[in-house]
Amino acid sequence: MNADYWIEQLQMEEHPEGGYFKQSFKSEELISPASHPGMRHLYTSIYFLLRSENISHFHQLLSDELWYFHAGSSLTVHIIDPTGEYRQEKLGLTIEKGEKPQVLVEKGSIFGSSVDTADTFSLVGCMVTPGFDFTDFKLFSQQELLEQFPQHEEVISRLAYKQLP
Repeated sequence: MNADYWIEQLQMEEHPEGGYFKQSFKSEELISPASHPGMRHLYTSIYFLLRSENISHFHQLLSDELWYFHAGSSLTVHIIDPTGEYRQEKLGLTIEKGEKPQVLVEKGSIFGSSVDTADTFSLVGCMVTPGFDFTDFKLFSQQELLEQFPQHEEVISRLAYKQLP
């Protein structure tokens, strides 16, 4: 099964950060968290697919996001946490090589992802709580991030938009 199979079978569409997605679940329960403007679903969940020739550009959410590995090659989640520290988390099933089947991206972190194995893809699931809403989603340009985090120039140049779309 290749990337096109999953995109078609799961009826995925292009995501503004890069890659493809399809919402799979959202809670019926609504909440009004103080950290978010307005009502939110308690949680939302998507399928997310990234091909090796693409990247998921640096972005930020107001909520925690849990990533779950499903199929394909491992995925690297690049994270600049709220303190400005950069780290990589490998999402996959080869535990002996440091991969993890689940990865948490804490709210307020700036993050993106890449598939480091050529000519392949990664299919993952992402659950956001409080639930995802595009008003809580922010994309970043290279200039914005380099002003804040010049020490992370290499990864910012790779994963941030030169200019926002």
